[in-house]
Amino acid sequence: MSKILLVDDDSVYRALVTEALMTEGHELLQAEDGLQALERLAYFSPDILLLAPMMPDLHDLALMLSLKTQIPVIIMSASDNQALRIRCHEMGADDFLTKPIHIETLSIRIGAILRRVALSRAWAGRKHERREGTEAPHRQAEKQATEGVTEWVSFDESRYCVHLGQRCLTLTQTEFRLFRYLFERRGQVVTKQELQLGVLHKEHGRFDRNLDMHISNTRRKLAQTQLPRSLIATVRGRGYCFAPV
Repeated sequence: MSKILLVDDDSVYRALVTEALMTEGHELLQAEDGLQALERLAYFSPDILLLAPMMPDLHDLALMLSLKTQIPVIIMSASDNQALRIRCHEMGADDFLTKPIHIETLSIRIGAILRRVALSRAWAGRKHERREGTEAPHRQAEKQATEGVTEWVSFDESRYCVHLGQRCLTLTQTEFRLFRYLFERRGQVVTKQELQLGVLHKEHGRFDRNLDMHISNTRRKLAQTQLPRSLIATVRGRGYCFAPV
């Protein structure tokens, strides 16, 4: 099974989660604060990080460290505060759960994220094979079927569905328009101001988080469909872009 680093300052909760997940066959290592988390990461390479975000010395530091080392992150929060949820997703968290968390639910989310990571890495490996000219013979049929991303993605405007290969992503009308707007400009960075005007039809205010919410919800639905959140990439300080893997 997977190797997990659990970082939470609640010792009782850590013990309960650790026992439950170890019973399911996972290997767990605990940390009670940011310093311990960094020490553990020096010699332990987890497949996924379970992180309680309200710890004062950990919130930004450990999350950014996990992203730097490409470790998927599940936030386990005692609060369902919407601003915190958005902040965590903006920083790259893969999932956000509110305590108390049913162990079965947590285990399902862990499995879904790890499958998505494996799929993303497999696609990245195929890209590398094509770029290096070392594509294996058994990839030839796949390559012909998925040569262009325009063949890989199709849009059903009547149902606000996006078909990505074998998967169907069901969105709201606004999410659908945002996804298609970015897809049609793939390879380009689209500013928040442009998206506000082109899709939401209003000026982008300094404290307006409406666009961020739609992007966050779309990424969450991508994850639920076992597709990479990175299809909609954040370009820090500039905007968003469609980034097919």
